[in-house]
Amino acid sequence: MFIGAYYFDGDPAALLPGYDRLLGGFPPGAITLQLCAVTERGITVFDTCPSREEFEKFSIGELFSGAVAAAGLPAPRIEPVGELHHTVVGEAVAR
Repeated sequence: MFIGAYYFDGDPAALLPGYDRLLGGFPPGAITLQLCAVTERGITVFDTCPSREEFEKFSIGELFSGAVAAAGLPAPRIEPVGELHHTVVGEAVAR
């Protein structure tokens, strides 16, 4: 599993509703593992794909860019992070 980072710069209070709209546009079960963190610069979304090739295809594809635009989010800076070696998931964090 490969993880990539999407950096959305701006006011987190304005970006988070757009992120929620973005999530609402994907069918149930489409997202395997995703984390959204509030930062001083905005929000950072860490998202997984089955492989680096799938990440590269998805992150520059029209499906993703269209979903981002439809959610009212700015175009993110996108960075590949790497292959996941191990994950531990405890309890869910409520927003």
